[in-house]
Order: sequence, then structure tokens, then C-alpha cells
Amino acid sequence: MNRIQKFFTKIKGLLVHRFFQVLLFLILGLFAYGLMFSNVKPEKIQVELFKPAEQTIRSTKTVEDTYKTEQEKEEISKQVADVYTLKKEYAKNKVDLISSIFDSAIEVNKETDPERDKKEEGKEDKKEPIKTDAQKVSILKEKLTDEVNRNIEDSVFLALVQADEDELEIAKDSTITAVNNVMSSRIAASDVENAKKKVVEELGYMSINSDMKKASNSLARTAIIQNVFFDKDKTEEQRRKAIESVEPIRILQGQIIVEENQLVDRDVYRQLELAGFLSTESTIYPYIGLLLFILLTFGAFYYFFSFSISKRDNKYNQLLIFSLVFILSMATMKTVSVLADLKNSNLEYIFPGAMAAMLIKILLNDKLAVAMIILLGSYGTIIFNGDTPGNLDFSMGLYIIFGGLAAIIILSRPNFKSKVLIAGLLMSLINMAFVFSLIFIMDGHYTKMEYLYHAAAAIGSGVGSAVLTMGLLPFFEAGFGILSSMKLIELSNPNHPLLRKILIEAPGTYHHSVMVANLAESACEAIGSNGLLARVGSYYHDIGKTKRPHFFIENQMNEENPHDRLQPETSRDIIIAHAVDGGEMLRSHKFPKEIVDIAEQHHGTTLLKFFYHKAKKQDDTTVEACYRYPGPRAKMKEVAVIGIADSVEAAVRSMQHPTPEKIEELVSFIIQDRIQDGQFDECDITMRELSIVKHSLCESLNGIFHSRIEYPEPDKLGQKVKE
Repeated sequence: MNRIQKFFTKIKGLLVHRFFQVLLFLILGLFAYGLMFSNVKPEKIQVELFKPAEQTIRSTKTVEDTYKTEQEKEEISKQVADVYTLKKEYAKNKVDLISSIFDSAIEVNKETDPERDKKEEGKEDKKEPIKTDAQKVSILKEKLTDEVNRNIEDSVFLALVQADEDELEIAKDSTITAVNNVMSSRIAASDVENAKKKVVEELGYMSINSDMKKASNSLARTAIIQNVFFDKDKTEEQRRKAIESVEPIRILQGQIIVEENQLVDRDVYRQLELAGFLSTESTIYPYIGLLLFILLTFGAFYYFFSFSISKRDNKYNQLLIFSLVFILSMATMKTVSVLADLKNSNLEYIFPGAMAAMLIKILLNDKLAVAMIILLGSYGTIIFNGDTPGNLDFSMGLYIIFGGLAAIIILSRPNFKSKVLIAGLLMSLINMAFVFSLIFIMDGHYTKMEYLYHAAAAIGSGVGSAVLTMGLLPFFEAGFGILSSMKLIELSNPNHPLLRKILIEAPGTYHHSVMVANLAESACEAIGSNGLLARVGSYYHDIGKTKRPHFFIENQMNEENPHDRLQPETSRDIIIAHAVDGGEMLRSHKFPKEIVDIAEQHHGTTLLKFFYHKAKKQDDTTVEACYRYPGPRAKMKEVAVIGIADSVEAAVRSMQHPTPEKIEELVSFIIQDRIQDGQFDECDITMRELSIVKHSLCESLNGIFHSRIEYPEPDKLGQKVKE
């Protein structure tokens, strides 16, 4: 593992240069392009007209079938009936004409009335009376137009001039009513004769002489004409609307154009041509599209790693880990897709997509884990497109992204980082639910065995992700020197040899370390730092005291303090040595650098005040710097908090009757003393965070050293029991 770690260290050294960063992203892009190249390569299909198809062919895109669309439009246009318009004014015109004829006849009869001639006797220029019917008919025709005279028989005129005024009025009213009734309805050219019969039937009930009735019938029949005519403009408008309502007939993406062994007739051949399967020209657009897609994604990640992650976040380490997890995940994805294509099954659902999210979540952070799973999901839509028409399987992309996000959320819960396998089992249930949701949404018809197969694949994906994560974590931790949550939990095991060494050889120090761990963990979590690191680091921060346990007061059980017999210089060297010895012991046991730093830095460069003042009494020339810890000062927030908790716990434990007020005063003094001493100058902890740390420590200490009931002495207690 040391060789691997050295190898990665050299690579991280190269990544400091911008050229090698760009080169790494180019390598990752070429790797992804090579894996996905075959997935976007257009498939060549061999089909011949009037021969069976060798395979089932589905459309890879949605295209309009213009030929069938035009056919549908023509068919709809033919189904639109001709539009005929009713000319309502025709009825009025005919009624007015009939009325005019009868009125003219009445006028003629009045003009030729013999009684009127008698009344006008004695007048000069008396006209000769008109006596003959022929003369009356002639006068009547003069009152009418030539067209009317041509269309009406003379017998009708004769009957009109022979009738008296009452008969004419009756005939007029009846004829007008009948004509108006019949002409108000729609009369096509083919219905004119029936309409004329109908008007005669209506006039059959008139109580007038037969000649007058015949004349009325003749006039009514003449008045009945066609009043419904073909409207070309409205007909064309209706056909246009019908044509516009026709939806374009499309060959949909995924639609089966021809089944295996089905005869390729002209219609199928035409659809294959429309869908682009018969094109002999090779296209480079899919390859260009894939290249652009990869450039966009990796361009975004290059910007993110270059400008969004600061050096203090160890971005080169993160970049290298991100790259390795990406390569591993993509290779696994391609392998699963190839196996799925060979077996012609939905094996892709077994892909452990959440593995990458879990590794990045545990090794790095949530933000990069989300970015990784989105990247893999988008590439998964291309790699898992075997049975999908077109080059993108969005359902598989959603499956990968959903499973990865579920893993990140599950691992974010307390204590789940130590239970990756349990998280995998939960993910299996989530994966299974998501797969069934996709199946039901797409309304897939599956057998019971197919449902079981999908469920088994989903469970395999969740469990496989957890198992692979647990198996790969040690290699990443060892290769990159990463202190993961899994490693911290392993180090916190009470059965660890070094913890047992502290417990057996320095039980007082062990108890002190546990107390400091409780205080530091709560305070670190309150300011958003790594509480688990603070707890585990506190367990081992005083491991150096196991070399000389009896020289530290917490391990002196009713024994004489050896420092009472030693010179201040000797006591100083023994006390200061525990920080240096602790760092060396932890290094010899291959402990993570963060734990070693806590052991060496938790005292910083603070002053051993007791022994300094003791030496000062003996020799005024004593230099203060000689009685300070060698440091270095705290570099991390966790180390700063542990240093405060270490001093606070020891000081409060030495108090006779600690009260909340005394505890708060003591904690404030210790923090202010360290601030004034410059112990936090190399750490990015803020004053606001120190205030939160103070509040957290006071709460924890008040819970530990709360007031207790004072029980009576044993003799008094026994006496009370007897009473």
C-alpha cells in the first residue's frame, strides 16, 4: 500500500500544474467517449422489398408520414357533405307576386263594374263600358309583366276576371298562405315537384268555385320553385376546416415498423425509408453530438474543480479520487450493458450505480457525490440504450440518479456511515419500488417471472453497491491516506489495542479522554465540524501518557506525587514529552495523520504555568519559552476544540463545588486565555464559533456536574429505616 500511496502522491504533485489537470480531464473524456462510441454508432439494417425482415425494426425517431397524412386529408375532404344555402327571400318574392296578381285582378274587376257606369251617366266624355272577358284579360295582362304573362295560362287570367271580389279575396289569402308555408321549407331541385303537390293539397280545402280553385292551384304551382342552392364558398370552408383538423400521422419513436419475418411490402418499405433506415449515406452527427455532450459535462467539472474548490480543501486529492471512482463506475456500467445485450435481458437494473455516490459521499463530500451520480446517470442513458429506440434510455438514467440520491440521503442519517450494508438493503427496497413505478408508468405487460426478475435485479443493485463500497473503501483510504468515517468508527472500538493499553496502564487518563471526547464531539457538531473525528481524536490525544502514567495526576491513586521530588525542568520534560511521545506512538501504529496531529497539537504552544512559576521562584532568569509545549499550534477546528475541552475538563474536575456560574466563568477564562496567547492564530475558527463552543461546553459540563441530593450518613439512614 505504501507504493500505491507514493504513486498517487506523485500524481497529485503533477496535478498542481494546470497542464496536467487539463490532460487528466482529456483522458477522462476520451475514456468516456471510447466506452460510449459503440452506443451511438448508427445501426446498419439490411432489408429488401417483398422479402421477410431479418429482425424487428423500431423507429429511432419520430417522423411524419406525409403520404398517409395526405391520404387521410383526402378521405376527410371527401366525407364533407356539400353545403346548400336556403334563399329565404324567394318565399317573400313569390308571395308578393301572387298578392300582386290577385290585387291586379281585383282592380280590373272594379274598373269594369257595370254599377260604376250607371253612377257616371250624365258626365261628359263618358267612356264606353267594357263588357267582354277578353277585354278584361287584356287589361289584366297589361298590369303584369311579360315574364308573368308567359308563365301563367290564359285560363287562369280568365278565371280571375270572372270571379267576384269576395272569391278573389278568399283565393288570394289561401294561395298566399299555402305558398308561404311550402316555400318556407327547404326545396331542392329534386323536391320541387313534391312541393308543388303539397301546395295543391293545402289549397284543396278552399270553398270557392272549381274554376277559381284551378286558377289558384296553377298560380301556387307556378310560385313554387327551388330555394336551396349549392354554396361553393361554404363547402370549401368546411372542407378546409376538416383538413386542418387532421392530425399529422407520425411514425413514433419506439414504434415497431416491421416485425421479424414479416414481409416488407411497399408501405413498410416507405416507412423504413422515412425513418432513415434505408439511407446509404454514413452520418457523423451522433459522434459529434456525443463529443459535444462530453465536452460540456467535463468542461463544467473542470470549472468546478478549478474555481469552486479551494486549496485548503485538498482539491487535487479530491480530483484524483473523483476520477478513479468515475473510471471504475463507467467500466462497470459498460460491462453490465454488454452482458445485458448478450443475454437480451433487463440485466442493466443490476448495475450498482449507488456505489459511486456512496464512495464519494464517504471519502469526499455530499456535493461531489451528487455531481458524480448526475454525471453517471446522464452517461447511463447512452450506455444502456441497447433495447431502446434512439440513443437515449431516460428511464435507466432516472434509475441511476434516483438510486444514487437515495444512497446519499440514507448515509446522511446519524450512524448510517457505519452501516453501509444496512444502507444497501434500504436502497434495494427503494430501487425495487422505483423499477416497479417505471414499469407501471410505461404500462408494461410482464409475467410474474419477469416481475421477480426485475425485483431481484433491483435488490442486487442495492446490495452490490454496499458490498463494493465496503470492499473498495480500504484501498482508497490506504492509497490516499484518507480518514473516512468508516475508519474513525473502527478506531473508536474499545477493543482497539491502544485504547486497551490506555485503559489498563492509565485508567485515569482513559476516563479523562472519554470525558474530553463527549465534550469535544458536542462542541464540534454545534459549529458544523467533524464531531466523530473530535471524539476519536480525544480517545487517543493523551496516548503518550502511557509511557509514564504515574507522573500525571489523574493516574495517581492515593500515591505520592513524584513531581514533588523532581526539579521543575525534569517535570517539564516529562509533561511536555507526552504530546511528542503520543505522536510517535500513533505514527508507529500507522494511524491517520489527523489523529496524529490531534495528539501533537492539542496543547499547541501553551505554557506549563505551574512548573514555570515553580522554576521562577528558584531562578528569576528562567525563560518562559522553555516551559512551553513545542507545538505546533492547532491547524484544524477539531484540534482547537479538543484543546479547550481538555483544559476545561481537567480544571472543572479539580473544582470542589462546581456551579453553573463557576463553570461558565472558568470556560470563558480558558478560551480567552488561549485567544490572548495566540493559540488559534493558525486555525480558521471564528469568534462566533468559539462562543458556540463555550455554550456547548457549559451545557455538557452542567449535565455532568449537576447538583445531587445529599443523602444522610449511613448511621442516620439506618436509624430512620428502623423508625
